[in-house]
Amino acid sequence: MTRRVLFLCTGNSARSILAESTLRAWGVGRYESFSAGSRPAGTVHPSAIAQLEHEGFPTDGLRSKSWDEFAPEQAAAMDLVVTVCDSAAAEACPVIHGDFVRVHWGLFDPAAVSGSDADKRAAFAQAHAIIKERLRVFLEIRDDTWHDRTALKALLEPIAAVE
Repeated sequence: MTRRVLFLCTGNSARSILAESTLRAWGVGRYESFSAGSRPAGTVHPSAIAQLEHEGFPTDGLRSKSWDEFAPEQAAAMDLVVTVCDSAAAEACPVIHGDFVRVHWGLFDPAAVSGSDADKRAAFAQAHAIIKERLRVFLEIRDDTWHDRTALKALLEPIAAVE
């Protein structure tokens, strides 16, 4: 069974995009990944695309979009919703249909880092490294755990501390 994972952030231009692309590449056959934002930037941050391309992750079809796309009753149901920024986690989420688990894996915003181009590239590399480590742990969760919501949540929540 393929599970559907939605990564939410405010702008849907960096962190959630990095997570969507990485899980799309690593979760083939087990997971479908999506991302959205509460106030989408409208474009994917060029440094997010550059980071993904540098590491060989897929960028086709990535776009900054509203979480409203996942709210209609006819929208495909999600199994897991992961907020990756503190502001999105604190916002009232739209009604997203389905019997999903929600967790928060907060992460600094690499798009907010100022400084030289090298500093900005380093921030995106660091953010992606953290996302990859978290997704490695996530992918170790056995598929049969999804039937026990309490056990699943107990495995998903500590992933937020993985650096």
